[in-house]
Amino acid sequence: MGESMHAVIIILVMGAATLATRIVPVLIFGRNEKVPDLILYLGRVVPYTAMGLLIVYCLKDVSVLEGSHAVPELIALAAVTLSYLWKRNTIFSVVTGTVLYMFLVQSVF
Repeated sequence: MGESMHAVIIILVMGAATLATRIVPVLIFGRNEKVPDLILYLGRVVPYTAMGLLIVYCLKDVSVLEGSHAVPELIALAAVTLSYLWKRNTIFSVVTGTVLYMFLVQSVF
């Protein structure tokens, strides 16, 4: 199978998966049916849980006893937190922290 056909198959499968995530809730709950309280609760708490998991994953290999002693990571984490509190924009905060972290590890530390 050629590379272009492989890419087309991957795109079709991902498109079908994306479509399924949009259709399945409508099939389960219907358009006019009330969404269960558990699902509404999960919709409120899961994004915060996922962000916490990402923070733990990003900081799991940071060593405070070696190298830069986790200073760039802590500065970037503080920048993400403060920029989110300031702008309330997740994408802005993540980009700010990423750019600052990359600057710190490539030029300062």
